[in-house]
Amino acid sequence: MADANDDDMTLDDSLQWKVDDDALKHFLADRGLKKTGRKDELAALAYAASDCVHYLDIVSVILQIPDGYEGYPLELFSVPKHYEDDLEKVLIPAGLVADRTERLARDIWHDIGKGPLVALCVLKGGYKFFADLIDCIKALNSSAETGSVPIAVDFIRLKSYQDKLGMADHQQMQDDQSTGHIEVIGGDHLRSLKGRHVLVVEDIIDTGRTMEKLLELLNEHNPKSVSVASLLVKRTPLSIGYRPDYIGFEVPNEFLVGYALDYNEYFRDCNHICIINQNGLEKYSVKNTDG
Repeated sequence: MADANDDDMTLDDSLQWKVDDDALKHFLADRGLKKTGRKDELAALAYAASDCVHYLDIVSVILQIPDGYEGYPLELFSVPKHYEDDLEKVLIPAGLVADRTERLARDIWHDIGKGPLVALCVLKGGYKFFADLIDCIKALNSSAETGSVPIAVDFIRLKSYQDKLGMADHQQMQDDQSTGHIEVIGGDHLRSLKGRHVLVVEDIIDTGRTMEKLLELLNEHNPKSVSVASLLVKRTPLSIGYRPDYIGFEVPNEFLVGYALDYNEYFRDCNHICIINQNGLEKYSVKNTDG
């Protein structure tokens, strides 16, 4: 392997390279090579870059928003006036979300091949990302010279122990206190997923416990494959380490709203992904919105 200096081989701070170690070992073994340490791993990745098909099996690039990221002042964007005093800043502008969604759609479209695909939207927070992602896949189907992916869509909601406590959507859920049981509401007979490619589309992965329970449930119906696309994955000390197949952004452990992410059903009507401030948390808390 070519010699490489670890200190010299750095990536942009906003990108995280996720290496599938088994895939990398197979890739190297096929070529009579082996990985003996971090230095050889980096050189192997550079070598693998010349072989795009195998390279994409080994490495995925995640757009990572670092802790302490300053974001953008609200006055630079169009934000609903009724939320102007309730938001700290814009973390991810709508245009960046749209661009990232288009790229994820392209990756999914290439991975699925000719399908067919059942796209399963996790409501409520996932509806906006789901609609935009499916529109991008449909556009690829229309413009492709050869092949396209037939898509069927379905919608589900998840109820768990936390919902009984009257808590807000995903980010308010304390999964470490969960009973471990989830109930799937909706979905036209999940048994129809047997033998089909399934794509679960979610807005945000927090601890990952709820998604792992959902995947266990879906796999009971023997689909051909199950993959997960999540617009956001939050860095949280409560995470069990679950990573979806397709990630839009990895984000700090902040309370995010907008682009269909809510706080007690508010903020879904904001186009940008923002960080809520203390005023917003108090104004739209359950005790202040029930009466």
